[in-house]
Amino acid sequence: MNKDDMILVSVDDHVIEPPDMFDGFIPARYADRAPRLVSDDVSDKWVFVEGEARSSALNAVAGRPPEEYGLEPMSLKEVRRGCYDVHERVKDMNANGVLGSLNFPSMARFCGQFFASRAKQDPDLALAVVRAYNDWHIEAWCGAEPGRFIPCTIPPIWDPHLMADEIRRTAAKGSHCVSFSMNPHALGLPSLHSDHWDPFWAACQETGTVVTMHIGSASVDVQTSPDAPMNVRITCSGINIYSTAADLVWSPIFQKFRGVKVALAEGGIGWIPYFLERADYTYEHHKAWTRPDLGGRLPSEVFRDHIITCFIVDSFGARNLDALNEDMVTWECDYPHSDSTWPKSPEVAHAMLDGLTDEQIDKVTHLNAMRLFSYDPFSVRPRERCTVGALRKEAEGHDVSIVARGTAEQKRTTVGDFVGSAGR
Repeated sequence: MNKDDMILVSVDDHVIEPPDMFDGFIPARYADRAPRLVSDDVSDKWVFVEGEARSSALNAVAGRPPEEYGLEPMSLKEVRRGCYDVHERVKDMNANGVLGSLNFPSMARFCGQFFASRAKQDPDLALAVVRAYNDWHIEAWCGAEPGRFIPCTIPPIWDPHLMADEIRRTAAKGSHCVSFSMNPHALGLPSLHSDHWDPFWAACQETGTVVTMHIGSASVDVQTSPDAPMNVRITCSGINIYSTAADLVWSPIFQKFRGVKVALAEGGIGWIPYFLERADYTYEHHKAWTRPDLGGRLPSEVFRDHIITCFIVDSFGARNLDALNEDMVTWECDYPHSDSTWPKSPEVAHAMLDGLTDEQIDKVTHLNAMRLFSYDPFSVRPRERCTVGALRKEAEGHDVSIVARGTAEQKRTTVGDFVGSAGR
């Protein structure tokens, strides 16, 4: 397949929320208590009653030289406009040859933990803020550029019945994806093995809503020691999702809700062949005493039936696609995070997918995402206008040059002060 003929749909990108996002979406009686963006001597920060949330610069480095990557908090004036301006985002997507994008939250945190922090003190306010966020995301962000985004909502995680209601409400608005925690137990909530979440799973099954679990959505990461260098954390980032895969396969979720699908965002795929082999060996070797109930399926079959896998750069995984379910593998760009391949995603993806058939490339780059996330961009624009080549032609003249905003020496002297404060 020619690079310019590919169609790219990313199931993992991120939005840096603009300061006016709640305007017109939060009910008037809550407007004075809604989260607001303020600046201080350190950076911009979102303030919500007593709580505050800052976003790490590592989460919005598109357009910056790698020497300037870091963990210190940032301000909107320091980041590329495409991080928070939807129309500029689409220009950046076009320049990168990317047709569609699923955007995870930043300020709210992956499954709305920032808003949930007020649920005990003021549940009505917390719910109003979650709903306002989702309405903004669906209507003002995704709705501003029809056919370019896969809506991804956040749940009121403190109450599974409210979660079910919100799933149905947002599905009626066109959202069939919800961001949830890869390990709710780590957030002080019941685990994935509990029936606590059953109303939520039932609503997702009923509405065809994919539950996506992004690495970092449990607010804990693999950390071998406090003095381990950042490269240890980054190297281990994808493998954080390994234990979530085990939780899901051995949980009762997929036995009770055969229609539910879960996406492991930014988890990579190279580790999965071993995982499936290990899970099946565990079943055969230990089932006499562990007595698992998988409904007559092997763990590998449960995984292949229900779990959507996602990768940014994973040449080993692509070469071993036959060990996976190729109908459940999807591609990610990760704009504007530090692992992103923007603005050279087509070049990177084309080289990485070399050796696959055209049919397999189409599945991995866009067809699987379209089917699984109920996303139909071809109803908005003809297919021939959706290719890498066509989109880049639309973006001719759009500046994607790398622009320095500081010095490497400044970065080295500030990173140590903010280790552990990353926006995940």
